[in-house]
Amino acid sequence: MKRNAGRIILHVDMNSFYASVEVAFNPDLKGKPLAIGGRTEERKGIIVTCSYEARAIGVKAPMPVWQAKRICPELIVIPPNFERYRNASLAMFDLLREYTHLVEPVSIDEGYVDLTEYKTKDPVKIAGTIQTRLLEELSLPSSIGIAPNKFLAKMASDMKKPLGITILRKRELHEKLWPLSVGDMHGVGGKTAEKLHTIGVKTIKDLAEGNDIQLKQLLGINGERLKRRANGIDDRSVDPDSIYDFKSVGNQTTLPKNIINARQIEEALRKLAASVSARLKKKGVMGTRVFITIRYHDRRTITRSRKLDNPIVEADVLYSYAKQLFDKNWDGGAIRLLGITAQDLVEKEEAVKQLDLFSFEKDAKDEPLLHVIEKLNSRYGKGVIKRGMKVGRVVDNTNGTSFNKDFLQE
Repeated sequence: MKRNAGRIILHVDMNSFYASVEVAFNPDLKGKPLAIGGRTEERKGIIVTCSYEARAIGVKAPMPVWQAKRICPELIVIPPNFERYRNASLAMFDLLREYTHLVEPVSIDEGYVDLTEYKTKDPVKIAGTIQTRLLEELSLPSSIGIAPNKFLAKMASDMKKPLGITILRKRELHEKLWPLSVGDMHGVGGKTAEKLHTIGVKTIKDLAEGNDIQLKQLLGINGERLKRRANGIDDRSVDPDSIYDFKSVGNQTTLPKNIINARQIEEALRKLAASVSARLKKKGVMGTRVFITIRYHDRRTITRSRKLDNPIVEADVLYSYAKQLFDKNWDGGAIRLLGITAQDLVEKEEAVKQLDLFSFEKDAKDEPLLHVIEKLNSRYGKGVIKRGMKVGRVVDNTNGTSFNKDFLQE
């Protein structure tokens, strides 16, 4: 890469991360078809991820365990160990920060690194050193993309797996990027790709040369953003503090079997609400929108949300709103998966409650206490004392899947 070409961004993407961590923990698994699966003892368990050896045979996520075993009878299926994966992730990011503080984690197994300050050195050589150290010191394989911005670095890291290092320059877009299907572009999901197909946008080149008005009518402001990305334009900086930014806290669970029993559904929703509530409290935030996910036995999935008048955090209130959304939208079919998410989060101390006739009396009783707290905080500093101070650590034992960056925060 030219040393005067502007920014030098790496996207480090760990290869088959969960499976690789398990192999690092137990080297006897190396070279064998391995899968990480939930509820492995039950027929309805699904594959979360798998090794490249398993993928070569046809195993893939989210395939049911029974189907994966039929395709690959010698498949080794083990349950996930999230604490193990979290520790491996922390070690990975600690290694990356030895090169620069400009490291931005984006998930448990991938992140951006800004090496612009190393312009006088060979970024490819640095990337190779990082890849080698991850493999030798942590036994974790990775693929690394090198580009002048985050979008192109992400696309480059996907071009060669496992253990690839790929450079993607802007002048190479027509050769390396544009021939790809628009559905292969980072930021374009399946539904967006289907919409783009309706206006004749089949490749990334089609998107890069797309009609601005047509794209905006189809996708809104996202149409303009995606066209800029397709043309290799991305001005986002690598932000180490982004791990503290979150817009939602949610949890979802795959049920042990397809259910239509109302009591079992209510029990699952209550557990999910309790889990989300515990994590909201741990973060010191409240939700102003409730979002639910319902996936039926035939994989048909619906999502619904409701904007709230007041921010909420308590499990019973969260459950109540989620249950209302569920009752309104459930068609009576057998359910495979349920999810609850609190969205549009606000810091607890900044949450402004809209008082109504029913809450005013209770809030008025609290006014003397709140006045004392305000005086203490004013004299000794914000946060010196808070109502409802947590004692100890919030423990969340609810099974499910979280897509937050909680693992990055001690």
